[in-house]
Amino acid sequence: MSKDIIPEKKSAVSLQYKKGINRAPRVTAKGQGCIADNIIKLAKERNIPVREDRDLVNLLSEVDVGNEVPESLYKVVAELLAWVYQLNKDFSKSSHHIKGK
Repeated sequence: MSKDIIPEKKSAVSLQYKKGINRAPRVTAKGQGCIADNIIKLAKERNIPVREDRDLVNLLSEVDVGNEVPESLYKVVAELLAWVYQLNKDFSKSSHHIKGK
């Protein structure tokens, strides 16, 4: 007997962290399917880094929109923020190099 494989819906969660203002990152949007597609599209249009990590999205999906990320997720979110900061640093260097020509 064969079983049909149902593809998993795409999911997305957006975070915002303002150093000195927020105690921890906050979930600002989350959704599945076309809502997830819109979250990703808006992020890309605004040059906000998008990282694909199904496990992290599953964990963050449990947090209500507007709430801070719980302490149990601080380490994994800190790794994500470090990745974003590195991307921004690398982009800044390459942008400066191009302007300096």
